[in-house]
Amino acid sequence: MSKKVSATTKWKTSTIVVSCLLAVVAACYALGVGWKTTDNSDTTSPDTALSLWTDKAEAKDKLVSYMNAITEEGGADYIPPENRIAVFDLDGTLFCETDPNYFDYTLLVYRVLEDKNYKDKASDFEKETAEKIVTLNETGKAAKGLEVDHGKAVASAFKGMTVGEFNDYIQKFKQLPMPSYDGMKRGEGWYKPMLQIVDYLQANDFTVYIVSGTDRFIVRGIVYDSPLNVPNRQIIGSDETLVAPDQGDTDGLSYVYDDDDKLVLGGDFVVKNLKMNKVTVIAQEIGVQPVLSFGNSTGDASMAEYVTSNNPYKSLAFMLCCDDTERENGSQEKADKMFSLCEEFDWVPISMKNDWTTIYGDGVTKK
Repeated sequence: MSKKVSATTKWKTSTIVVSCLLAVVAACYALGVGWKTTDNSDTTSPDTALSLWTDKAEAKDKLVSYMNAITEEGGADYIPPENRIAVFDLDGTLFCETDPNYFDYTLLVYRVLEDKNYKDKASDFEKETAEKIVTLNETGKAAKGLEVDHGKAVASAFKGMTVGEFNDYIQKFKQLPMPSYDGMKRGEGWYKPMLQIVDYLQANDFTVYIVSGTDRFIVRGIVYDSPLNVPNRQIIGSDETLVAPDQGDTDGLSYVYDDDDKLVLGGDFVVKNLKMNKVTVIAQEIGVQPVLSFGNSTGDASMAEYVTSNNPYKSLAFMLCCDDTERENGSQEKADKMFSLCEEFDWVPISMKNDWTTIYGDGVTKK
C-alpha cells in the first residue's frame, strides 16, 4: 500500500530541486560554458560579425554606421523590421564568378561537351552555345546574344528532368574540383566576408533575397547544402518553364494536375534576369522596395539605382570590385571601371584586395 506524501514534504522536495537547478545555472554562467544567450550579441556586434573585414575597410564602416542609424528606435532613420529588405546578386557578389566563367556557364559546357551520358544527345544549338562559352573563356570576348542563348540552351539541355533530379545533377557537379584553385570544389566558391554580411544583416532583422541572372533552379542548387542561409522562396533568377510530363502542348489553363503528375523542366526559356529585368522581378516577387543592394557589375546597376532612388527609407548600394589578382581571378581593368562607376553613381565600392583578410579561407590557394 502506497504512502501518502504530505504537502510539506512536496514543498521541501521542490525547493531542493529548484535550488539545485539554480546552482547549476549559476555555475554554467560563471564558467561561460553550456549556456546559450538569445541576445545575438555575437552576430550583431560588427567586430565579431565582420571579423574577416580589414580595419581600414570603408565599406564595412559605412554599413555599420548605416545599421546603427536604421535600428535606433525613435531615430530619424529608423526602418521597421518588415521593411529591412536586402537584395544580393550571386556571381561575383557572393560566389566565385570567374573560374573560368559563371557557374551556370561552366555547368552547360560540362553537360553538353563532357557529360558522357548526354553529349551525344546534345542539339547543334546547345553545342554551338557551349563552344561560344569556351571561346569566351579563351579570348575574353562574348558572342552577341550569348546571355539569352545560354538560357535557352540550359532549358533544353535539362528538359524532362524533375526539379529534384536537376538539383541532384547540380550537387554532383558541385563536387568537381575548381580548375584555378587548390583546396576548393565547384560548390565551395563562397566569398566568406560576404557570407558574414548576410549573417550580420539577418541578425539585425533583415530579409535577404538573392536576385541573380543565373537560372533560378541552378541558384537554388548552388545554395542547397551551403553556408548561405537563404530559403528557396527568397531566391530569384532567370526562369524556364515547368510542366507536367503528360501535359504536352496543352495550355496550363486547360490541363488539370493530378495525383500521378510531377513537375519537370519544360525546355523553354522564359527570361534572363539581368539589368532592368532585375528591377521588374523585384517589384513583382518582393513587392517592397529594398533598402540595401549588393552587386558587382553593370548587370546590377539598375537594381542598385532602383534601391537608392526615391526610397522613403535610408538606402545604400554596394558594388564589389574584382581588384584581387593574387587570391582571386580578378581583373584590375574591370575593377577600375567599377570604382569609377561607384564614384559617379554614389555606390559604395568594396575592394576584394584591400577590404578582406581572406576570400575563400586559409585552405584555398590560387594555382
